[in-house]
Amino acid sequence: MFVLSGYEYLLGFIFATSLVPILALSASKLLSPNTAGPERRTTYESGMEPIGGAWIQFNIRYYMFALVFVVFDVETVFLYPWAVAFHLLGVFAFIEALIFIAILVVALVYAWRKGALEWS
Repeated sequence: MFVLSGYEYLLGFIFATSLVPILALSASKLLSPNTAGPERRTTYESGMEPIGGAWIQFNIRYYMFALVFVVFDVETVFLYPWAVAFHLLGVFAFIEALIFIAILVVALVYAWRKGALEWS
């Protein structure tokens, strides 16, 4: 009767994962206070009054530092499964991982030479 046999658990999981955020958002909407005054609409940060506008320019070094962090964070994400399955992959996968790490080292040296890692 069910066309996709064997997928009942998957569909149940998708239904449950869709239902949990909907229920959480609905519950917070129903239980939260509805007082929307001018005090609630102000910007709040660390208990200090906001000074100036919110549209200010940040130094490009913050973005460069974040991008370098993301590159090496992705490296860790890709190398962890490789390290777990290393005994099954063999020498070819080891050489591929060395090439991957070499490319990332070249990127690190490039960022270092351009001054992206200097915080001052």
